[in-house]
Amino acid sequence: MRIIFADSQPEGAFALALPLRKGADFPATLPGVEAGGVVLAAAAAKAARFEGDAAATAETMVPAGQGTRRVVLVGLGEKPDALAWERVGGALTARLLVSGEKTLVVDLSAAVATGDEAARLAFGALLRGWRHDIYRTKLPAKSKPTLEEIVIVGGGAAALKAWESYAALAEGVMFTRTLVTEPANIIYPESFVERCQHLAELGVEIEILDEPAMEKLGMGSLLGVSLGSARPARLLALRWDGTGGTEKTPVALVGKGVTFDTGGISIKPAAGMEDMKWDMGGAGAVAGTMKALAARKAKVHVIGICGLVENMPDGLAQRPGDVVTSMSGQTIEVINTDAEGRLVLCDAMTWVQRKYKPKFLVDLATLTGAIIVSLGTEYAGIFANDDALAESLMEAGKAAGDPLWRMPLSDAYNKLIDSPIADMKNVGAKGAGSITAAQFLQRFVEEGVKWAHLDIAGMVWADKPGPVWDKGATGYGVRLLNRFIADNFEK
Repeated sequence: MRIIFADSQPEGAFALALPLRKGADFPATLPGVEAGGVVLAAAAAKAARFEGDAAATAETMVPAGQGTRRVVLVGLGEKPDALAWERVGGALTARLLVSGEKTLVVDLSAAVATGDEAARLAFGALLRGWRHDIYRTKLPAKSKPTLEEIVIVGGGAAALKAWESYAALAEGVMFTRTLVTEPANIIYPESFVERCQHLAELGVEIEILDEPAMEKLGMGSLLGVSLGSARPARLLALRWDGTGGTEKTPVALVGKGVTFDTGGISIKPAAGMEDMKWDMGGAGAVAGTMKALAARKAKVHVIGICGLVENMPDGLAQRPGDVVTSMSGQTIEVINTDAEGRLVLCDAMTWVQRKYKPKFLVDLATLTGAIIVSLGTEYAGIFANDDALAESLMEAGKAAGDPLWRMPLSDAYNKLIDSPIADMKNVGAKGAGSITAAQFLQRFVEEGVKWAHLDIAGMVWADKPGPVWDKGATGYGVRLLNRFIADNFEK
């Protein structure tokens, strides 16, 4: 979908969207609408009980020259914030994506929108229009997207300038959605790496560790998860330095990339197992974030690590009760092979800390079902060893539309993963599953490193449409990390 910024409405056929604020009287005139059309629009608003609430819509047909034009009234709310502008854009795309309209003109000339607000509307519209239909060979014509371009009138040169960063961020979000959506026979460790090769064209440095390299480094924890799969594991490192080498210490992002999770020998129930293609959502978010940062030439030094494995139950798979040695030298009793994400992350975390010496480390993982029990699909959980880091991430999540809720860490929970035969076990007691998983990861955080763990299991996939996504992959984490880095680390 193309996004165009213009100073006036174009000629020709198009649908027209007009944002209106809540609480204001219905305007006597509407940009690009004849007097008779204004009367029809007012009647349509009354019939739909449209009052200008944010992202609410009402639609009518009005006279336009010798024909008619579809006009969509869309609410801004009383005092729209940045996320409200995104929701407005998303609502318009949702309404018109398969409507038969090819061009939508959003006229902001009467809405007094800033350049950033106009760009945020376009950002929300573009994200809401993302689809992954490449495997649908018999999609009915009425279900196929028709909307090809959105023209934003108003906002001026400032909107076009702001759009450069939002367009790059949208590319990152959509890349993550694609990775998460693809089935496990298409995206597996090796092909995930291949999908990321184009990032080199943006200036991202790529390093790949294969199984012999990881074995030499002593990554017995990560490799243990991969034993049962015919697909070999990979560690993918994506490095973006937009500081020209002046910032020596990168911010480290680590993502869980279990491209399919059967649970291994501790096999999952069959019902719903197909969802486990998105158990690499953390790695997907890291890859998408690196694309966004590079595409917008962010003046920051970031290293993104994706620990990529497939967890399968063949005759070589690790068993419950096995003991593995992590790269850190700590030993782990594997009680449950379905608690595999933490086994992948711990070696990836050790590797990036020892090679790059980061002061800040954030990991993302679809780690536990327990976090969904706790927070549902409204928030991801955040665990951190530093209050200021936790607060920065939560503020970024709130501003970006990827919300976080802080969860506890304490010695009492930490003791629950002590093992009688190894340094630790990979699961604790029945309760507090997301907390004991975080306590496990904390044991691999080296001294002086400020660390946060984001359990995003309830957020990477949606069973119903949201403000800027349809059913399916949400791209959760990319907007959050992009905002966190922009607010705290960019020069």
